[in-house]
Amino acid sequence: MRPFDVPKRENVSNENRQILDELKNKIGFTPNIYATYAYSDTALARYLNFSNGKTSLSNKEKEVVNLVVSQVNGCTYCQAAHTAIGKMNGFTDDQVLELRQGRAPFDERLDALARLTKAVTENKGKIDDEKLTRFFDAGFTKENLVDVIVGIGDKTTTNLLHNVTDIPVDFPEAPELTETIS
Repeated sequence: MRPFDVPKRENVSNENRQILDELKNKIGFTPNIYATYAYSDTALARYLNFSNGKTSLSNKEKEVVNLVVSQVNGCTYCQAAHTAIGKMNGFTDDQVLELRQGRAPFDERLDALARLTKAVTENKGKIDDEKLTRFFDAGFTKENLVDVIVGIGDKTTTNLLHNVTDIPVDFPEAPELTETIS
């Protein structure tokens, strides 16, 4: 039994109804995870402001972070959503699977980002100097590092929300990984 059902539009605050309507108009549907944020009168707007804030990372780089973090945190909802979004940002099916493993052998810069993101997420920020050096040697800056950490926090929030509530995934299911490479 799921501890939570996805709230219906009529069961959320007027402010959240407006936000959910805007999301539906923009995306074409209301993702269940956003509706779940709407259980709180303030969390949905607060999360969207955080998630949609400016960053020094490109859309592709943000998707690297999202895919790696969602895999490490075992969030099937975000794995599915970011598999779809990753493909919309130009990643192939195989590249998405590699990114979820925390690597990007197809691109040296993205590989450094994926490996750093995986290490930070798995080790709660306590990483070895090699990962950080490789990240900076790939051309990333201290600003990028801060934005990666903020991105990890952003995605972890949604991963935790889904992992606790176990609401239905309304994106095409992400393929399971057959092997994990460090």
